[in-house]
Amino acid sequence: MDSFEKLLATLKQITSLQPEEEQLYRKAFQPFSLKKNEYFLQSTAINYQLGFLTKGLVRYFVFKNEEESTLEFTKEGEFVADYASFISKEPSIQNIQALEDCEFLVIDYDALQQLYKTAPSANLLGRIIIEHRFIIMVNQLLTVHRYSPEERYRYFLTHYKDLVQRIPQYLIASYVGVKPQSLSRIRKRIL
Repeated sequence: MDSFEKLLATLKQITSLQPEEEQLYRKAFQPFSLKKNEYFLQSTAINYQLGFLTKGLVRYFVFKNEEESTLEFTKEGEFVADYASFISKEPSIQNIQALEDCEFLVIDYDALQQLYKTAPSANLLGRIIIEHRFIIMVNQLLTVHRYSPEERYRYFLTHYKDLVQRIPQYLIASYVGVKPQSLSRIRKRIL
C-alpha cells in the first residue's frame, strides 16, 4: 500500500470519501521523508506543515531544566505537528524528532485551508483529528500531574504497548519523568 493509500484508508475510517475528494487529498499532500534523528520541527521554529506519518516513529519533547523531557510518541497512521504553532504561526517550544527513518505526506497551512473549502469531508475530518489530538494532550498533561512515575510507566505500557520494543529505554524513562536507573527499578517491581 503506497503512502496516499495509507492516508486515504485512515481518513475513510472516519468518514466516506467521494472519488473527487480523494483526488483533492492526493493533490494537497506532498511526500516528505526524514532520516533517524532528524527533526520534523525544532523549538523556536514555526510549524509550517501538518504531516501524516506513513512509515516510522517520532517523539515530541521539550527541554526542562536543561534536560530532554519526552511528551509523547507518534507512529505510522497518525498525524504529526505542533498544532498550536501550526495554527498560530508562532514559534514552537516543542521538538519533533524521528526515532526511525520516516516517510510522511505533508500539507501546509494554506493548502489545508483550501482543502477545507473544496473537499466536503475535510472540515469533519479536521475536527475529529484535532479532537483526537486534544484528548491525547489532555491525558498526557493529567498523567504528569496526577500519577506517580510507576503509574506513568503503566500508562505508557497501556497506551504505547505496540511501541515498547521500538523505543529506547532512556526515552521511555524521559517520558515517564525518571532517570533510566529508576525506570529499571520500576520495571523490576511491576514485571
